[in-house]
Amino acid sequence: MHRFLLHNDDIREAGDLIVSPGQVGLLNGWGVFSTIRVVDGVLFAWERHWARMSSDAAKLRVPFPSNEDWLHQRLLRLVEANDASNATLRVAIVRNQGGMWQGPAARRPFDAIAFTTHLNDWGDNVKLGVVPFARYAANEFAGVKNLSWAQNLTWYERAHEQGFDEMLLLNERGEVSELTSANIFAVQDGHVWTPPLSSGCLPGVTRAVLVELGKVKEKTLFPKDLEAAQEVFVTSTTRALLPVSHIEGLQIRFGRTVVDQLLADFDAFVAAYVKSAKKTLIAR
Repeated sequence: MHRFLLHNDDIREAGDLIVSPGQVGLLNGWGVFSTIRVVDGVLFAWERHWARMSSDAAKLRVPFPSNEDWLHQRLLRLVEANDASNATLRVAIVRNQGGMWQGPAARRPFDAIAFTTHLNDWGDNVKLGVVPFARYAANEFAGVKNLSWAQNLTWYERAHEQGFDEMLLLNERGEVSELTSANIFAVQDGHVWTPPLSSGCLPGVTRAVLVELGKVKEKTLFPKDLEAAQEVFVTSTTRALLPVSHIEGLQIRFGRTVVDQLLADFDAFVAAYVKSAKKTLIAR
């Protein structure tokens, strides 16, 4: 984490004591968050992150900022304070009030908390373990990105203990859903497929861009479909696109011809977005 963080309206030292156990969202994971790529001082795909957080907050009854620009401007102040023009940013909206354990310090309905960190080097491929029954697609909160992230962190830690980089999560029907923090894709006979949201996966921003560009279509996938694929890859805000070289218990083919072309298309989209966003900031 970089030196400064955002706490509502203030830029504070990351070590400052500014939160209270009486904020119910902190101890209960009652809140929403998003991880955003900062590119040349621009919050890439900001509108998509805002829309997803806003929708998830409504489902979870988490009070949420009413003004998109209010939060956007404060996040840009944080980026400037940390000199983090090319970095990763995490923003969380934490519910403060409700229930018998609300404390006296919880005067605001929510807290906006954000921090930045350096870009991570993920290597040039990813090896996956497998967790069956990890996603319950029928749950009304499936696909909601909330602060209660302990299961994902546990699986991620276990993956590294077992010699993998990440875990492939299957749902209650044995379908491929997602990773703990990434979406997954399979290249089959010239087509690129990713599990539909009905699989219980999160609607990742990078995933959404590729679908809207017409590069990817949705289809229910099973592990056997990954074995039949010419290439398998994953996407996330922090990883962009990364090919899969190994999946526990499966015989998959490792390739990156399609992945590299999609990455070039995605990079071009990012560059165009950043250029347009900079013009808008200058105009302001």
